[in-house]
Amino acid sequence: MGSVYPEKSCGIGKVAWFPRQGPLYPLRPMKKPTLIGTITALVTPFSRGHVDSDDLRKLVKVQLRAGISGLVPVGTTGESPTLSHEEHLEVISTVVETVAGKVPVIAGTGSNSTREAEALIKRAHEAGADAMLVVAPYYNKPSQAGLLAHFSRVAESTDRPIVLYSIPSRCGIEIEVPTVEALRAKYPHVCYIKEAGGSVDRVDRLKSAMGRDITVLSGDDSLTLPFMSVGAEGVISVASNLLPRQVSKMVALAAAHDFAKAAKFHRKLYPLFKALFVEPSPVPVKVAMLRRGMISCADVRMPLCSLSPEGDAVLTAALDLL
Repeated sequence: MGSVYPEKSCGIGKVAWFPRQGPLYPLRPMKKPTLIGTITALVTPFSRGHVDSDDLRKLVKVQLRAGISGLVPVGTTGESPTLSHEEHLEVISTVVETVAGKVPVIAGTGSNSTREAEALIKRAHEAGADAMLVVAPYYNKPSQAGLLAHFSRVAESTDRPIVLYSIPSRCGIEIEVPTVEALRAKYPHVCYIKEAGGSVDRVDRLKSAMGRDITVLSGDDSLTLPFMSVGAEGVISVASNLLPRQVSKMVALAAAHDFAKAAKFHRKLYPLFKALFVEPSPVPVKVAMLRRGMISCADVRMPLCSLSPEGDAVLTAALDLL
């Protein structure tokens, strides 16, 4: 199981200190996860309005059998905005327990409140998450100086790798390249970024500025192949909830620089990549997973709602092409 890629150290340094208190966690030896390849942004299954832990465990086991490189519980695809803190921890703990160390678990721990992000990281750390996915603060739109301060505090709350998450369409701001550079220079464990801004040029600029010091992961299934052509090293994928083997194969071929074969997978999967976002995610992917018997219920939490007839037609057409 695990990544098809060679190991590459993240290079964790000393634990930073909070003002007026000791280090949050003692410095200790630990195996540094390698977060590359195909990493699934897991959906959170529900049943009668509650987290369906049985379905969640089944999903994790399917992912592991398919040879996925890592898992992200409680990201946006996992409907983190509408999970309580208790449910948030329940999902992370269930995934960590089921994975049992076979692949890295990257817990979604972002917030537009720095204090809340720190608290979520502490709980994810205690639950055994291998790394943290931390989105740019949304709605309050801090300046780049504010982003630097926010992510600095976040970096000082854990010694485990942090995956920055830049998605301007949802957050209204971009984590600019100089800000990523400043964070990477100050905190060696801030060495990953999930890039969901839709720009190949930005991926190229990140790699040109930091090279192997930053690992870029695509945040869009449909852009994974072009992103990898300029240096990205994998994807945090929605589509791999449904098709983990196929997405993993495409990414592995691209990582081996066999872009001709990777492109064949990309073209076959492209209609599905687009259909999974015909309406807000994870609505379409949950419907597709229900139809394939992967989950027992496609419910999402409000303000998300059921797939429209028009969206259903687009999704059905894409699934029929597989």
